[in-house]
Amino acid sequence: MGNLLKVLTREIENYPHFFLDFENAQPTEGERDVWNQVNSVLQDSENILSGLQSYKGAGQEIRDAIQNPSDHMLQERAWNSVCPLVIKLKKFYSFSLRLEEGLQSLLECLTCPPFTPTQHLEREQALAKQFAEILHFTLRFDELKMRIPAIQNDFSYYRRTISRNRINNMNLDIENEVNNEMANRMSLFYAEATPMLKTLSNATTNFVTENKTLPLENTTDCLSTMASVCKVMLETPEYSSRFSSDDTLLFCMRVMVGVIILYDHVHPNGAFNKSSKIDMKGCIKVLKEQPADNVEGLLNALKFTTKHLNDESTPKNIRTMLQ
Repeated sequence: MGNLLKVLTREIENYPHFFLDFENAQPTEGERDVWNQVNSVLQDSENILSGLQSYKGAGQEIRDAIQNPSDHMLQERAWNSVCPLVIKLKKFYSFSLRLEEGLQSLLECLTCPPFTPTQHLEREQALAKQFAEILHFTLRFDELKMRIPAIQNDFSYYRRTISRNRINNMNLDIENEVNNEMANRMSLFYAEATPMLKTLSNATTNFVTENKTLPLENTTDCLSTMASVCKVMLETPEYSSRFSSDDTLLFCMRVMVGVIILYDHVHPNGAFNKSSKIDMKGCIKVLKEQPADNVEGLLNALKFTTKHLNDESTPKNIRTMLQ
């Protein structure tokens, strides 16, 4: 015990071997049940990202159909192009629900008494790694989604066409896959600029609300500790030089930003307040020292998906750093 605290207090010379092991942490027997549950979700994450990355949209077919409303063949072609895309969008949305469940299971483990959040992160590194992997996936998904306006255009066309055809009493097989209730939920999900992050923020807030006997600090301290450890690992060559790949640096940055955003949504005063347990100035400084291409999306996430950045209590120098 105490190694993690040593990292946080920068007593690196005494504990040069320690950091949150995002590359190699393996579950202990005590972690295994939850680890297996979350792993069954995470093992699908790369397929979800690949599916999103290859999303082409049906923009041309939709434009042709709208411009030629009496051409039955063009209407059919647009509809046949959009339906498989809607099935794909449902798959992404359904994955967000599984991710939400996984996150809540991890929060239960990493915040429950009698251990402090710091002790949990030291004892259950494999679960901490999975928590980090969920955040890493979430920011990657949302970065990709923001670059694909076709998603909302395709889904809007699908909903308009469904409504029109329902009026005409047409039998639509796809409604067995995506009924009206599912379409409404998906519509709210994709209307968000960062839908996966919104899902995790809501999941964390709900976790705190539903677990009334658990002190709020258990959750916020877990998040702030992860942010602090990531910051120290990034800014300290003794730690960052041990990463086997540059990808781990980016992973660490995404995780740091992810936990800051969750903290900002859950803590009543947010992450930017002077009383915050997160060193926001230090975290932003660490990001700004990285290549601009690697961090532009992360800085934008702090700007646009946090809750308290524009509060009066946010120090001006922090706001200036994010302008």
